[in-house]
Amino acid sequence: MTTASTNAGLVFDGARYDGILFDCDGVLVDSERITSRVWAGLLTEIGLPTTTEQSLATYLGNSMARCLEIVTEQLGHTPPDTLLPRFYADVKVALASEVEPVRGIVDVLDALDAAGIGYGVASNGEHEKMQTTLGTTGLLARFEKRRFSAVDVARPKPAPDLFLHAANMLGFNPARTIVVEDSPLGVLGAFTAGMTVIGYAELVSPERLMAAGAAHTVHDLRELLSLISH
Repeated sequence: MTTASTNAGLVFDGARYDGILFDCDGVLVDSERITSRVWAGLLTEIGLPTTTEQSLATYLGNSMARCLEIVTEQLGHTPPDTLLPRFYADVKVALASEVEPVRGIVDVLDALDAAGIGYGVASNGEHEKMQTTLGTTGLLARFEKRRFSAVDVARPKPAPDLFLHAANMLGFNPARTIVVEDSPLGVLGAFTAGMTVIGYAELVSPERLMAAGAAHTVHDLRELLSLISH
């Protein structure tokens, strides 16, 4: 187990915390619209007409296993075996050429590093995808030995498993862990894990994130710097 950073403590809303867990897609890297566009195009090809916005609304925050379940339900039969391999191949190319860091996240990470505050990433996405997106955006080194995927645990978000696993590996007490999430499913998973959630309301309304369990929402990640202190 990796021990939490030795820091004076992270304070939010008057309480002291051990560190922060970030979702990856949509919080660290601006990838949600890219992956949703690719996914929508492939679904349309197999007979399930889908726009990028519909893809975002239906699949945002889900694991790929759950996405396949939804597609099967909507199609009325299992999708072609080629769907996932094509998605992984196409989205890797798209992300490698298009993805950028989410606005403000570099400022946030710089501040956390300067203060010695521990953080990590907990994503429903696979490790290979994180390697691509974090690598392309220049964030990969910041999360060395601090990257956790739903494939590491029995159940993906919205189950709490991934968040509890990441906190354990980083030496964070779940009750003293802040999570930054942009999807209701991710918010629910972190809330269920007993963590304090700050919702990033860029693609989803603050109301939906609060209804899922967020304690606070921000529209710009740099707002985090005025919410937390050390």
